[in-house]
Amino acid sequence: MIRSSNLSFHYPNGPTLSFPDVDVAQGSVVLLRGPSGCGKSTWLALVAGLMLPSSGDLIVAEQPLSALKVVAADAWRAGAIGFLPQKLHLSAALTVQQNLAMAQWAAGQSEDLTRIAEALAALGVAELSQRKPSQLSGGQAQRVALARAVLLKPRVILADEPTASLDDDAALDAVTLLLSTARREGATLVIATHDARVAAALALMGGDICQIGLQAPRNLLGQL
Repeated sequence: MIRSSNLSFHYPNGPTLSFPDVDVAQGSVVLLRGPSGCGKSTWLALVAGLMLPSSGDLIVAEQPLSALKVVAADAWRAGAIGFLPQKLHLSAALTVQQNLAMAQWAAGQSEDLTRIAEALAALGVAELSQRKPSQLSGGQAQRVALARAVLLKPRVILADEPTASLDDDAALDAVTLLLSTARREGATLVIATHDARVAAALALMGGDICQIGLQAPRNLLGQL
């Protein structure tokens, strides 16, 4: 679940971004829409606890984020948030299996090869565990990155522009994969995008969708 009230963030020597109030139940699908520079990435960073709001209240997965200390926030984020960035950030020097193991180590957990195998199998890429990222197609790399995002069974999955560089067929596949994975994990899914194809794809798949539209402030400096 995600609940916010009077949420805003001020960039030093830059704009103040004000966000609409949100109240979505666990397991919901949220479509965060708006042009480049409207604050989509900022909103994702606030929900992930990577930045603190300048004002307002924010509760994610039953946790009031204002109550978290820095160290506690890291531990909470590792267990509660799965993030699929636009740039997948797979380490070129490591195998697929090792890339996922890094997520476990970062969360202070021991390497769990069984869980890694389960996550990869659920996304249809179990046979790729010993390959390096350079040996993966774009679609395979995205599936591996999503397996990494859900490895620790997060309660919220955040996807930042997941279809930005994809053709129509691949974009539909990516949205289908995100939605099916979130439903399987019982996670709240947030897709931040300015791609109209995402809304169309979600509409084809049915279910309730919470849409949040953001507008860029007039004095926005650069892309946020």
